[in-house]
Amino acid sequence: MASAREVRLRIRSVKNIAQVTRALQAVSASKVRKSMQALMHTRPYARQAWRVLTHIARQPGRQNMHHLLITRPEVRSILVVLITGDRGLAGAYNTNIVRFVLDHFSNSPVPVRYLTVGRKGRDLMLRRRANIIAEFSNLPAAPTYADVASIGKIAVEEFTQQKADQVALVYTDFVNMVKQVPVVKKLLPLEFASAAEHVDDYGEARKLVSATYIYEPSEEEILEEIVPRFVGLQVFQAILESLASEHAARMVAMKNATDSATDLADGLTLEYNKARQQTITNEMLDIAGGVEALARSVSSR
Repeated sequence: MASAREVRLRIRSVKNIAQVTRALQAVSASKVRKSMQALMHTRPYARQAWRVLTHIARQPGRQNMHHLLITRPEVRSILVVLITGDRGLAGAYNTNIVRFVLDHFSNSPVPVRYLTVGRKGRDLMLRRRANIIAEFSNLPAAPTYADVASIGKIAVEEFTQQKADQVALVYTDFVNMVKQVPVVKKLLPLEFASAAEHVDDYGEARKLVSATYIYEPSEEEILEEIVPRFVGLQVFQAILESLASEHAARMVAMKNATDSATDLADGLTLEYNKARQQTITNEMLDIAGGVEALARSVSSR
């Protein structure tokens, strides 16, 4: 059994760790609220852009309107935009998304290249000798569209230059504070539903009208401006989803760590009390033994 002093030092160390994890939990709770607000603020624009694109894409000759809408007959290479976090202490958040993307693309019949967003994903993919063409890390805590626009630009350039025939976006979708789901989305070429009713990414069912509208300026000019922006917007939206998921996962992980540290400190306190009680008992036995030995020596005289 460890001495009382050693147990006391362990209790102090565990309580210090609990203070740190409790502080990280509070910080993550604040950040996840801000991330959720930023996430909700981007959805109205994304929804309207999606509606305009959906309508234009249903017009006759959509395949000739924009090169980002053209589905190539043969897929010879795939580019995967993988979004993870820059920091750890988030439970299995980063490991889950990397395992998900490896399981999804490990058996791909064509070469797969990666564009990683986040230091953790980059490091984990490098350990597995993945072909990484670019990496983005140390993004601002509250990124803007301008901070991540270059990611969507690289994806568009790779597709336009036919270095990739398909671009996939892999990120963690924020469902609620305790549930975050890895998602793979086809980023390029852009595809739209052709059914009479479409359920968009925000859970809203919308009727896809078949009427033909006259656009000012022309449809070609609108597509040339809005399609690349919408690709970048999807990347930006995915990064915001991943940030909210990361902060939520870190908050839950730090709460579990705090609870575990508290339980461990309680167990160590009980062990410390037992060790101290044992020490006191031994001292009392030593005193009693000394008194008895002294009494015997006196009686023997």
